[in-house]
Amino acid sequence: MNVVETVLAHTPEPLRSVLIRHREMLKFAIVGGTTFLIDNGVWYLLKLSVLESKPTTAKAIAIIVATICSYVLNREWSFRTRGGRERHHEAALFFLISGVAVVVNLIPLYASRYVLHLEVPHVSRLVQEAADFASGSVIGMLLAMVFRFWGFKKWVFPDDLGKRRRDADRDGDEEEDAEVKPLSRP
Repeated sequence: MNVVETVLAHTPEPLRSVLIRHREMLKFAIVGGTTFLIDNGVWYLLKLSVLESKPTTAKAIAIIVATICSYVLNREWSFRTRGGRERHHEAALFFLISGVAVVVNLIPLYASRYVLHLEVPHVSRLVQEAADFASGSVIGMLLAMVFRFWGFKKWVFPDDLGKRRRDADRDGDEEEDAEVKPLSRP
């Protein structure tokens, strides 16, 4: 039983039906959470060791590693029933959309700092850090996530595969769905 089916097996029925209909989005969110952990894990590993004096370089390397992992996981799992483009074309579009998403992610942080002036000396250090977290790590990340999901579905992994592949994957999913049953409780 894979991750999604394990989650679905522990989910109450009304919600389970919604999650099954939006399985692709659920998988995308799981990949996003995984790559968030990879990004921060690599960043802190590098920042606290060999790149201690270069935290920006460490973050850049972490983003690159996480983005490569995101591409592989999304292509092979989240959007495996989509696509059909040549790999180099698909990868170029993936990294282009991911690059634009970085800009989307930075807009709220930029606005917080330079439009609203939520930075020292205009506000306290605590307010600045709270505003940075809220605008960069919450609002920016959510906006970028929505943009990436839309962009990946529309341009990177479009639903233009042949009927045979979709039907073959659908048959496999129906077998997986049939296996998803609530766990019996003693």
